Amino acid sequence: MKNKSALPLIFLTVFIDLLGFGILIPILPAFAVKQLGVDEAAIGIAIAVYSFVQFIFNPILGKLSDKHGRKPIIVVCLFINALGYIIFAFTTSYLILIASRVVAGIGGSSISVAQAYIADVTTKETRSKGMGLIGSAFGLGFVFGPLIGGFLSKFGYMETGLGAAAFSLLAFLVTLILLPESNVNRTEIVETKRKILNIDAIVKAFKNPNLAILISLFFILTFSFANIYGTFALLGIEVYGFSDLQNGYMFGIVGLSSAMVQGGLIGPITKFLGKKKILIIGSALIMITLALIPYAGNFLWLAVVGIFLSLGTGMLQPTLLSLISEVASDAEQGITLGVNQSLSALARMLGPLWGGFAFEFLGYPLPFLTGSAFMLLIVIATIFYIPKRINFQ
Repeated sequence: MKNKSALPLIFLTVFIDLLGFGILIPILPAFAVKQLGVDEAAIGIAIAVYSFVQFIFNPILGKLSDKHGRKPIIVVCLFINALGYIIFAFTTSYLILIASRVVAGIGGSSISVAQAYIADVTTKETRSKGMGLIGSAFGLGFVFGPLIGGFLSKFGYMETGLGAAAFSLLAFLVTLILLPESNVNRTEIVETKRKILNIDAIVKAFKNPNLAILISLFFILTFSFANIYGTFALLGIEVYGFSDLQNGYMFGIVGLSSAMVQGGLIGPITKFLGKKKILIIGSALIMITLALIPYAGNFLWLAVVGIFLSLGTGMLQPTLLSLISEVASDAEQGITLGVNQSLSALARMLGPLWGGFAFEFLGYPLPFLTGSAFMLLIVIATIFYIPKRINFQ
């Protein structure tokens, strides 16, 4: 039985938690530059560490949620996430900053479990809209989180970190008290030796050629976008001369646009265009707007570019997630989405490493142009290759 009434609760859980995430995203690069005196490449490493930890833990948590249930994993991760933000609040060195990102990365690895939760309580017909709720939670987190972070940064970066922790603790309590378990028909899974990196799960997923194609597409999309993690805020500070609060406004505009698409418009857009056209249009929008970001010139035009970038990602991400979930069997939703989220985390690790290096040593436009070039590959694939392999419904 599909329990649609649980969707608002999982949305609320993810949204509250991502408020804390959104608070730190535009603040972390400025904090590292102003308080710790590190360079752009080191900022890229700090952001990449967070994603590297998720790369390790996402498949493990996905498999554990298949066996033990979604709720216990989400609850524990939310508490760990809060600890990571508390460590950030008391950061006085680059090493402590790295430690805070490691802890927060473990806590943030529950997103794949939340995706599996949505797969549990939706049908294949409503799954694209359900997956859009995660994107909408991200978007709303980026609307209110950066604004709150920009405001709190006036009082100090410690207060900003503690504010982020407070939201994760609130999400922890909401989940613990209100969220029902979704994976109620769990089957016994043969216990295997736990590995740091679940290669077997990745190999198993890639034996299905359609899953391999879709997960690879999601990896390329994530890498392309991850090139601007950190560097987008640095672009605002060093090139456009934005304050922390202005950077917060910019992230808020982008987040609001994404939330509108993934939260309310993705359903009608899917019915009107179909998934095949969404893949083409969404990837083309992302390709064009990434290339325009370093040349927007001022706050207004950068905001316009950001809105169209959000439209592209808001269309493409939930559609790909929906297709991945549809191709995977019902019994392996958690582990399949965990593999996808893990490889996405690898892309989010490689992207900031390249983005930070390129920003510092090759020029500030390079991270954005690199992402645009990789999106061109997706555009070509979605036009000439993917329709021949995937049966769009």
